[in-house]
Amino acid sequence: MPADKQPYPSVWTRPQRPRREQPPLSRGQIVSAALELLDAQGIDALSMRKLGTRLNAGATSMYTHVANKDELIELVVDKVYGEVEVPSADDPAGWRAAITRCARSMRATLLRHPWIVSVQGEVGVAYLGPNVMRQNEAILAVFEQGGFTLEAADRALNTVVAYVIGVSTSEAAWLTTLARSGKSEQEWAESLWPTAEKAARDYPRLGKLYAAQRNQNMSATRDAEFDSGLECILDGLAARFAPQEVRHSS
Repeated sequence: MPADKQPYPSVWTRPQRPRREQPPLSRGQIVSAALELLDAQGIDALSMRKLGTRLNAGATSMYTHVANKDELIELVVDKVYGEVEVPSADDPAGWRAAITRCARSMRATLLRHPWIVSVQGEVGVAYLGPNVMRQNEAILAVFEQGGFTLEAADRALNTVVAYVIGVSTSEAAWLTTLARSGKSEQEWAESLWPTAEKAARDYPRLGKLYAAQRNQNMSATRDAEFDSGLECILDGLAARFAPQEVRHSS
């Protein structure tokens, strides 16, 4: 199908080309190599030429599976989402516990691959990838098991995912900066403290918050803040959408 006839320029909407013989490289090999390159060097390092060199393969072998770099990124993003723990609607601990574990797993996955946050809004129709669809179907089932209607479950899914991606985007940027500096979080915080203290001099509330955070474990604080924010999200979703008897039992 010509590119201009595609309903949307995405690897998920383009029919697969018929192959008369087995290509020297599989799609899985290409995607795995691209993921290794992205994790090691970041999004700016990815190119079809560099990937071909890494795989010792020519362009023809690559383009058998993907039409361009954008399609390749779609495939890699879906592979990353395959690492997220899929929640179970039959979780005996209840829907909140299942969604909490999934959200924590999603955050951890995104932070293992910090380059991904820079392409989240540019990845075509990523929601059509099989791993993303499997994840979303499972999350919808969990919310339905918790008493949400399907429409409410969809809103809840979008709200939780938006929260996780929003927090993870800021964290990934922070951790990337740290990695480039060669400092630990604690070392960075201590070196930044005099500047932050001076900047907050005329802002007493901020100054009080900064002072309280100075000697805390930065990684543990980020974990606690994520969990606290997620609890607020789930409280709001329960109050808005869950039946009262389910709300109290979960």
